[in-house]
Amino acid sequence: MSVRVVTPLGALVFAAVFGVAAIAHAQTATPATKAPAAGQALPAAGPILVFETEKGTFEIETYPAEAPKTVAHIVGLVNKRFYNGQRVHRVVPNFVIQLGDPQSRDMTKKEAWGTGGSGTQIGVAEFSKTLKHAPGMVSMAHAGDPTKADSQFFVVIGPASHLDRKHQIFGKVISGMDVVRKIAVGDRIVKATVKGTT
Repeated sequence: MSVRVVTPLGALVFAAVFGVAAIAHAQTATPATKAPAAGQALPAAGPILVFETEKGTFEIETYPAEAPKTVAHIVGLVNKRFYNGQRVHRVVPNFVIQLGDPQSRDMTKKEAWGTGGSGTQIGVAEFSKTLKHAPGMVSMAHAGDPTKADSQFFVVIGPASHLDRKHQIFGKVISGMDVVRKIAVGDRIVKATVKGTT
């Protein structure tokens, strides 16, 4: 089943299915990290995820207080090197970039990109009452049932308020947003790590 994001007009946009992981030790964010995103106050940061891509590196701070099971799931997948070698499988200009399908390692399976995952669903919809889908926010994709989100996630790069309380936000890009905006479909994730680990 394909993963979708539903727009206000009812058009369907395939979104990434995201993986679940075990939480690493929480890290405190610097004052610069905690600058509000589009006017919203951000919660305390947890583990920081580092994604090295062919276009450069971007970092995501996670919010375990808002989405504990989601953060644990994604951090666990990163620690298992699940994302290494995958490719970004969807880019919607001025909306989102999406990744997290292990099939994207295989160029011969390009038609199926966006339909795969880790095989383990999060099992709960952890919608934030305060976080909004503004540029830089990182959120889970699903095929209509947020409890079945797995390993695919998206980074918001444009207006996306219609996704609020439909997709669980679990983090925010705190460095490398310029890299995120340069990423194209097929760009490879060289390595993903939890900051402070190898």
